[in-house]
Amino acid sequence: MSIDPIRAGASAIAAAVRSRSMTARAVADAHLARIAALDGALGAYTSVTRERALTEADAVDAAVAAGRYPGPLAGVPYGVKNLFDIEGVVTLAGSKINRTNPPAAADATLVTRMKASGAVLLGALNMGEYAYDFTGENAHDGRSANPHDPTRMSGGSSGGSGTAAAAGMATITLGSDTNGSIRVPSSLCGLFGLKPTFGRLSRAGTFPFVTSLDHLGPLARSTLDLALSYDAMQGPDAADPCCTAQGLDPTTPALSRGIAGLRVATLGGYFRERATPEALAAVDTVAATLGATQTVEWPEVARARAAAFLITATEAASFHLPRLRDRPGDFDPDVRDRLIAGAMAPASLVGKAHKLRRWFRDEVMRVFEHVDILLAPATPCRAPLGGQKTMVLGGVEMPVRANLGLFTQPVSFVGLPVVAVPVWTAGERLPIGVQVIAPPWREDLALRAAFTLERGGACASKVA
Repeated sequence: MSIDPIRAGASAIAAAVRSRSMTARAVADAHLARIAALDGALGAYTSVTRERALTEADAVDAAVAAGRYPGPLAGVPYGVKNLFDIEGVVTLAGSKINRTNPPAAADATLVTRMKASGAVLLGALNMGEYAYDFTGENAHDGRSANPHDPTRMSGGSSGGSGTAAAAGMATITLGSDTNGSIRVPSSLCGLFGLKPTFGRLSRAGTFPFVTSLDHLGPLARSTLDLALSYDAMQGPDAADPCCTAQGLDPTTPALSRGIAGLRVATLGGYFRERATPEALAAVDTVAATLGATQTVEWPEVARARAAAFLITATEAASFHLPRLRDRPGDFDPDVRDRLIAGAMAPASLVGKAHKLRRWFRDEVMRVFEHVDILLAPATPCRAPLGGQKTMVLGGVEMPVRANLGLFTQPVSFVGLPVVAVPVWTAGERLPIGVQVIAPPWREDLALRAAFTLERGGACASKVA
């Protein structure tokens, strides 16, 4: 079986490695060469773990030669956002301050699980400082450019994860999503991205942003690759007190079941008011393919987003107070100022925000009594220009940095599982994403819908 290791999906790479028609070493070499050729201009990686990648690839090839099963992701190259611990590498979390920390003593749980599945780690990926960003622009490491048009943003804060997967510098990447940081780069870079249910995947061994909102998940160029990597990373982990204790719930076998019998609806109201025509057209394309015939609304979404902003700022500020006191000049000023504002927020407002969160979740769950899948834009627009500070949405000039997450933040607020799917319009160089939202713990439904869209041609990803 002859494949192009740069453009092939994870299942094709793993099958080729298991059949010995291609070695894991050859796959790793091809990706390392591509990183060397492209990353200087694109800015996806902050650290390339070349020797580790080759060692892991050789171990996969040795297992195959010995007749041992090398894992479902045998030889599949991946990278991780630089807030994941990688043994022997300093965990930057996009910051200047962390550069003086010692290297990580062990891998993060999800890195360990990816390795156990046969995947090969290529390195650590650029990100917004402390994950407080939607642009993919880092004050210390530079910007992660959009591979489809390097003058444009990749989105953030998992910007390097989006850039690397879209440019063919990794088959799968891992990111974090607190308020939209997997779905925003997936939308702008034309990828499939999975934000699982809050607590579904272990966060042990990662640098936190907002403990009550942080999620981890994969980005990839196909739904199957999302499912394969997600399934490989599932499982309880006592090292993360928020990680679910429930057992494995594989999604890959059910992808081809389709959506027959599922009730699909489009989210209206807030989710359409400030979306650009291209964002609405993408949702309508997905809705038509999935047979969505009704529009539903969540109540008080704007207030829920405001509460999410407040909880984000105050929790993050509390965590970063020692750094804010000791090294304020080493922060990106935009990040520092928002953290300081969070530190000054009245406790009474924070309490009200948490009460609203509980109420909002109950209201959202009432909607899911009548539907199985909800659709909404992932970003309000296509990728803005690098460095762009404002954009006009619904006739109002708004800051880019905060409002690329306009439609993702309310979904994260209540921890729902979401797959971002990419939609391309004929004649356009840039994609835009749609959120496929499911009830808690039903990642399988969102992935099945995404697979149906991909198989039907409504959604697709490609190497830039």
